[in-house]
Amino acid sequence: MKQHILVVDDEVQIRELLSAYLTKHGYKVSTAASSSDTLSLIKQQAVDLVVLDIGLEGEDGLKLLATIKAEKPGLRVIMLTGMGFVEDLLQEAHQKGADGYVSKVLPLDELLNAIQRTQAAGC
Repeated sequence: MKQHILVVDDEVQIRELLSAYLTKHGYKVSTAASSSDTLSLIKQQAVDLVVLDIGLEGEDGLKLLATIKAEKPGLRVIMLTGMGFVEDLLQEAHQKGADGYVSKVLPLDELLNAIQRTQAAGC
């Protein structure tokens, strides 16, 4: 059975790009643009991993991370950011339960590698 990844980003182009890329690499992919969509989806469907934008428009990705981990403690979450590797954000994301952290400016292979590392750690 395919691993199910939920991509959460407020930018439609990013959602579409990541969805197409991950589908091509054998994953089942769902997408969400907001916190409410994300929480609704993870309640309705079995999701193995969430790729979560840290900077959702008008929302706080780190707050959503904490909510996801409170509701589904075993659900793996990789944070995605367009801001690069800001040490304070890395620490806060880790404290709130993030399983990985990838910059949007890196090649997509880096995201795939982070997903594979996270899945291996969860086995």
